[in-house]
Amino acid sequence: MTETLEHKIAELERLLVRVALEHAPAALASSLSAEDMVITDAVLRHKLGIEVFTLDTQRLHADTLNVIAAVRERYGYDVRVFRPDPEAVTEYVVKFGRDAFYESAELRKRCCHIRKVEPLNRALEGKEAWITGQRREQGATRADLEVREFDAARGMVKFNPLADWSEDEVWAYIRAFDVPYNALHDQGYRSIGCAPCTRPTVAGEDVRAGRWWWELPEGRECGLHVAPDGRLVRSTATSEA
Repeated sequence: MTETLEHKIAELERLLVRVALEHAPAALASSLSAEDMVITDAVLRHKLGIEVFTLDTQRLHADTLNVIAAVRERYGYDVRVFRPDPEAVTEYVVKFGRDAFYESAELRKRCCHIRKVEPLNRALEGKEAWITGQRREQGATRADLEVREFDAARGMVKFNPLADWSEDEVWAYIRAFDVPYNALHDQGYRSIGCAPCTRPTVAGEDVRAGRWWWELPEGRECGLHVAPDGRLVRSTATSEA
């Protein structure tokens, strides 16, 4: 492990301690990705009292859902699971078709709203802050990511503690602490979402190139990290907790 990574790990742990103490109740919105597993490990090993939850869109890979059981086995912790409203899902499928998201960006974003955004809003009710595993290197839409942001859509503080981490540093942490992770990462998946909207990446592509690959790169967000009007806005007060 490099000295730089050791420093970043210490910063990560200090930030999480401060979030737990100064912004309670706080929660990690975990996609069960490698990045989120780094934060999950730091939270649970140090028993920081930060809730870990995930959004089961009901279109996830089985390997992704298997991570929930792996967390339970490793840490004795039950990740809280939020699912979409079944009536909203049925209405979408009946009106547009189960896989209508391939037809237009509008239909894709509507599906994401039902399966991800609305459940996230429920998951964050009563919380003072939320945490994500986003990194600047993941793509054009995240290049200006700050460690601390203000989530204008939900009126709360949001932390991205791995904003300046590299992909190699994420995996070095996972190896160093023997952190469980999604088996799909070993099959070329570098960013993992719903099964029909995710593919492995190839050499030369950015980390999130396999997400909604049929759309333009600048539009590849699901709505979890955008302003109320749909724009991707980074509203920051400071990069400190």
